[in-house]
Parts: sequence; C-alpha cells; structure tokens
Amino acid sequence: MRSYILLFLTAFSIGASAQVNKMSLAECVEYALENNITVAQFELDLESAELGNLDALGQFLPRLNGSLSVNESKGLILDPQTQTNVAGNILSGSISLSAGYTIFDGLRNIKRAQRAQINTIANQYRLANLQDDIRLRVANAYLSVISSKESLRVAEAQYAVTEQDLKRTKELVGLGVVPQGDLLEIEATAANQEQAIVNAEARVILSRITLAQLLQITDYENFDIADESFEVPSSDILDKTPRQIFSKALSFRNDIKLSEANVSLSEQDLAIAKGAALPTLNAFLNYNTFASDRFTIQANPNEDPNDPTDDYNLVRPDFVAQLEANDGISFGMSMNIPIFNGFSTNNSIKRAEIGVRRSKLQFEQAKLDLENAVNQAYNDVKTFAKAFEAAQKTLEARKLAYQYAKERFDVGLMNSFNFSQAQARLDNAEASVIRTKYDYIFRLKILEFYFGIPITVLQ
Repeated sequence: MRSYILLFLTAFSIGASAQVNKMSLAECVEYALENNITVAQFELDLESAELGNLDALGQFLPRLNGSLSVNESKGLILDPQTQTNVAGNILSGSISLSAGYTIFDGLRNIKRAQRAQINTIANQYRLANLQDDIRLRVANAYLSVISSKESLRVAEAQYAVTEQDLKRTKELVGLGVVPQGDLLEIEATAANQEQAIVNAEARVILSRITLAQLLQITDYENFDIADESFEVPSSDILDKTPRQIFSKALSFRNDIKLSEANVSLSEQDLAIAKGAALPTLNAFLNYNTFASDRFTIQANPNEDPNDPTDDYNLVRPDFVAQLEANDGISFGMSMNIPIFNGFSTNNSIKRAEIGVRRSKLQFEQAKLDLENAVNQAYNDVKTFAKAFEAAQKTLEARKLAYQYAKERFDVGLMNSFNFSQAQARLDNAEASVIRTKYDYIFRLKILEFYFGIPITVLQ
C-alpha cells in the first residue's frame, strides 16, 4: 500500500513541477471571485434587479396601443358605409389607437419605484456578503496549504537528523559500544518518520486540491501557491474591546446592511398593499376610423333623358377620404373604487404587516449573530494566542530535552528507546507549533476582518 502512495505522490509531484505560476493569497481571492459559480448567479440577480428599476419607471409613462386590420367579406355582408346587409364582395380596413395614463393608484407606482431601488441595493449587499464569505474560505484553505507544506519541511528535517543518528548508531554497534537492539529502535524511528513524510506529502496535495476546487480550478497538477511561510503578524486588534469591534462591524458589514435593506423592502410591500385599498383614477384617449372599397350609387347630374339607365353612377370610394370622414375620437377619465373583494386586500395588508415584523426580527437576529460572532472571534484569538505561546514554550523545552538525550545517547548513557521517546516528543512539539501558529493567524485575521481590515493582508 505504501508503494502505491509513493507512486501517486511521485506522479503528482512530476506534474506539479511543470507549473510556472504560483498564486499568492490575493491572486487566489481575485480568481475565486471571478470564477465562482454562485457569484456569477448573484451577479445575474443584480442585473435582473436593475431591470426592475426600468420596469418601475415605465409605470409612470402613458400606455399607447395601436391596431390595424384588413378584412375581405363575400356573400351577404354588412356594408360598413350603409350599415345594411348587401350581397357582394367588400374589402375593408380599420385603424385604431388608444392611450391611457394612470393619474392616481394609491401611490403604488411611487412605492414600487422605491422598492425597485431598494431591491437593487439589497442585491448589491447580497453579492458583497457572498464575496466576503469567499475571501474567508479562500484564506482558510490557503493557510491550510501553507501549514501542510511547513509540516512537510519539518518532517523532512526530522528525518534528516534521524538518518544521521542511524548512521552513528550503526558505527557504535559495529564497535560494540551499543547493543543491536538500539539500532533496531532507531531504524523503527526512521521508518515512522518516513511514513510521516508520506502522510505530510498527502496532506499537502489534498489541501492544494481543496483550495483548487474552491477556486473552480480542475487542473490540480499544475496548480500551486507561492512558496512562503508566515510569521504571526503584529496586530493591535486586541487593544480594542469586543464592543468597539462590534460597533465598527455594524457600520460596514454587508450581512447587516442586507438585513436592513430587507426591512425597507417589507415596509414598501406594506405601503403597496395599503395602496390597493384606495381609488384608482385613469385617463384615456381613443381614436378609430375605417374604410372599404364598396361602390356607392350616386345620382348622375348629367343624365341623358333618352337613356333611363343613365340616372345613377357607380362610384368607387376614396380610401383616404373615407379614413378622414369615418374617424372618431373619445376621451375621458375613469375611477375605480374598491368596495369589497372577498377580504383579499385586507389579507394582503395583514400579510405585509407580518412581513415587516418578521424582517425586523431577522434584522435584530442578524445583529445578535454578528455580536456573538465578534465575541467568539475575540475569544478565539486570545485562546489560540495562548495555545501558540504554550506550544512555543513546550517546543523550547523539548529541544533542550532532546539535546540532552542525544548527548547521553551518543556516549552510551541512554538506551535507544528513551532516546526515541525524546525525539518523538520533539516531533510532536514542532507539529503543535505549526498547527497552533496558523490557527492563531487565521483567527486573528477573522477578528481583523470584522474591524474592516482586508483578509488578503497576512503580513
């Protein structure tokens, strides 16, 4: 099984060696924001909300409709000129235009326009809040890769020291200074460290894949981050109280602004619902005309007294003249007064009132959640700072203990088992320092993020 793992890691490392661009944290964040599918969806929602502003603006403009029709009738038909039934063929046409304008609708158009603007702003906050979340997730995954790489370097350094100890022990066994069992103990330690290196390499690969998936990168083999390690940055964030950090966060956090915008949206919905209970006043203007090709019979002013068939003439009408002669215009105003609609309007108002109360409760809950998150982040920073400090002190003690044990082992005053235990405790202490360091860095950055410091700044 171990050989398969080594083969996989070797193949992966060969592919990774071909990459030429190693991304920094800022580059990773920018790439994630540009390629994240959910971000793209939220951007489309924002575009749709912006179109809603145009829809709301259109409600203030007059409505204009026109129609044009052409008909051909055969047989017994209604003559549009005489309004009598006649036999024959008639080609007729009509034109109509209608215009309408809402003078008053219970101020609903105004409220809809205001709501559309607030909805656009809410979608902007929604998008920005998602981007904040992505920044935090990318930073966490990025630090995880760095932590895994640093753990790998420590494991390789530990193995190099053990190789020197193994070489020295073989010499001592050959001289008869130490027993063969000591050599076997050191060889077992070296084997364990070799396995630890394999596991550390696997964690590096898996952490890189996790970050790549977060960035929507599928070419895992050619993806890597910049080779760098971070020391704990200096920060005065703990000089601020949790209340001060919370107050600052309230002023710019997008999740809070989104909840506040949702309250405004629900209030506009209530105003629109109440407007439905008020009268609606509309103005209208209609124009229509028609024409046909029906022949008309007219008296012949120049009739021949000797020709009885010459009394009348068949005259084909002029279309343009008919359109002018047959046109009509109507205009006026209409008022619709809601009296009773089966409790629909009242129920809509009540539901809107419930929506306002619900959005206000959600807003208060969002502030409580933010305050709890700030307090948790504040306590996490203090806790992980102490854990990191304790890990450093433990490491210094383990280094001294290991050095003492090595000196005794080298002169034959300590057996290999006790020496291996001292080395194992040193290995665990070094691993604990790396883990607590990056845990502390990430928690520190979260707390600073609540205070408005960009997450992409790690130094």
